[in-house]
Amino acid sequence: MDGTRPALRLFVLHHAGGSHVLYRHWPAALPDAWDVRLLDAPGHGLLLDLPRIDDAGRLAEFLLRGIEPELTCPYAFFGHSMGALVAYEITRRAVDRGLPPPVWVGVSARPAPRPAGPGQRYPELSDAELRARLRLLGGTPDGVLDDPGLWALFAPVIRADLHLVENWRPDPGAGPLPVALSAYAGAEDRSASPPRMAGWEEHAGRFLGLRVFDGGHFYFRDDPAPLLRQIEQDVTTALGTMPVRPTDLRLG
Repeated sequence: MDGTRPALRLFVLHHAGGSHVLYRHWPAALPDAWDVRLLDAPGHGLLLDLPRIDDAGRLAEFLLRGIEPELTCPYAFFGHSMGALVAYEITRRAVDRGLPPPVWVGVSARPAPRPAGPGQRYPELSDAELRARLRLLGGTPDGVLDDPGLWALFAPVIRADLHLVENWRPDPGAGPLPVALSAYAGAEDRSASPPRMAGWEEHAGRFLGLRVFDGGHFYFRDDPAPLLRQIEQDVTTALGTMPVRPTDLRLG
């Protein structure tokens, strides 16, 4: 970006155990008029030297403090898996503080908020069981799963993130977010199936729809282009320059 005011500032929030690296090609693939920021949680990516945060509320507070000076133009969030719930929590806090709300929130591969209940209990799995689960999800490089040294380095980060995800419960008294929201799902994702993703409609003041793509939990990993084009269309809709598309699409 040059010194001109961007048409949109998009903050991208990564999945559990991940970092900005999976999304590193997104800024070049999205509109030139957008300022795309890839955020890392403490203990991840470019913030690897900072202590990890294993509570969604505290992580949202940390990230909001960091981006608050950047909320000087229309802005939006896209969060995948863990990133989706963090996007929800940041948006809730921005609204509660009277900050300008985002024009759009995209939530991917994370079911809608629900009351307290049993989770998948990933932290209780043995290393072998956890590696097998992660391999099925497809977001962790094989090198990390197969190399004992790398696994020893990354396993505590992954387990801390999964603890955050499993223990996240939204404020039970919170109403719908007063923003436009889109939900994205992989048709074969068993952990965040399209029917579970559809529940986000009741948490959005303006629900732009459920977008279903071929693939599993990381449906965009091999080819993010269909997702990025849909994000561009949904943001344009949220900004009020094109009509709302049908609420349920099969893409990819």
